[in-house]
Amino acid sequence: MQMVRIRAVLRRLGEILDMMRSILAIGLLCSAAFAVGAARAAPPSPDIIARGHSLTDAADCASCHTSDPAQPFAGGRRIDTPFGAVYSANLTPDRDTGIGTWSDDDFYRALHDGISPSGTPYYPAFPYPYFTRLTRDDVLAIRAYLATLKPIKQSTPPPNLIWPLTHRAVMRGWNLLYFSPGTFEANPQKSDQWNRGAYLVEGAGHCGACHTPKNFFGADISDQMFGGGEIGGWFAPRLDSAPRSGLASWSADDITEYLQSGRNGKSHAGGPMAEVIVHSTSRMSDADVQAMAAYLKDLPAGVPEPAVTPPSSHQMADGANIYNGACIACHEADGSGSPRVYPPLPGNANLQSGNPLSTIRIILDGAETVTTPRAPNTGSMPAYANKLTDQQIADVATYIRNAWGNAASAVAARRVAKARAQH
Repeated sequence: MQMVRIRAVLRRLGEILDMMRSILAIGLLCSAAFAVGAARAAPPSPDIIARGHSLTDAADCASCHTSDPAQPFAGGRRIDTPFGAVYSANLTPDRDTGIGTWSDDDFYRALHDGISPSGTPYYPAFPYPYFTRLTRDDVLAIRAYLATLKPIKQSTPPPNLIWPLTHRAVMRGWNLLYFSPGTFEANPQKSDQWNRGAYLVEGAGHCGACHTPKNFFGADISDQMFGGGEIGGWFAPRLDSAPRSGLASWSADDITEYLQSGRNGKSHAGGPMAEVIVHSTSRMSDADVQAMAAYLKDLPAGVPEPAVTPPSSHQMADGANIYNGACIACHEADGSGSPRVYPPLPGNANLQSGNPLSTIRIILDGAETVTTPRAPNTGSMPAYANKLTDQQIADVATYIRNAWGNAASAVAARRVAKARAQH
């Protein structure tokens, strides 16, 4: 009988020990899970946030996602397209109207695949066809920086687009035809600097979004990359090595100076590019801007420049008379101007673009030289929209596009009238 009791006690003690082992195991698992969760919840390091900040500058997020300078990144800015208008999203960490409730996967999917957290596709006015090249680590660094911003409650107006683009599902077909998601892959035949520049130009900087012509559906014409394109009533010039209208005459140092200061000895930034300089490239590190310049300088000439038929002597003479009366004081008789104050005109790549829209725009509206930390002095050109007729602007534009060794197509008065009506 005594032995039976002893065995029962021992059995009971064994059950208690087994229970304690189970409790201990559960405790260890919970501790491990807690540790993993704590590690995941740990805030990003200052280095990651700083990297995200620099990439946000490189992507020029502030320009598109700010409608009120007092509320940066709160979205609501109207972006006009050939198909209507869209409005930029709120990128602040506000939980109701911004991205405060987004997960890392939500944010990465938006930039890499162009798909919102709800599963609907974005319109490519949001340049996800370029952002898809960013690495996941860089995308999440951008998210880490945006999370440090002040939350601002501001809803985004709905798009105002033509039918059938009012239905976002249409974009699934567009993506099938024109969007190839994929992270940037370095070219082992090129230097680290070149690859860094390619990564920034083709990815975060999304330079091709403006500087590449589009087809009827608003997609890049892939065999004309960096061949120049119309954007917002301006013409973004070629970035390849085309001899007259590209960057063949620019050195890598010229490109670097232009991106950092908004001007160099050959040209000044105007129109949408001026905004890019102020909010993006002038804030980037020297190494990153130099890398972009190295990549751009290495781009071969793409499609041939259009053949130029010399303008009539009558139009050149009329243009010269207008130039001598309105332009010579600043740009000099020989067009040399005052580099970095009044841009020189001979050999000017922008002037010789196949599309004269930017030249027309500057003559109509005037120009104000952007100021940056590297170039704080200002310069300006008056507007001539109320001083010259369409024909006179066409004549003087034709003259400066063909004087001093320049060569470009003549400008017609109807082209000026169309540009005038756009603003």
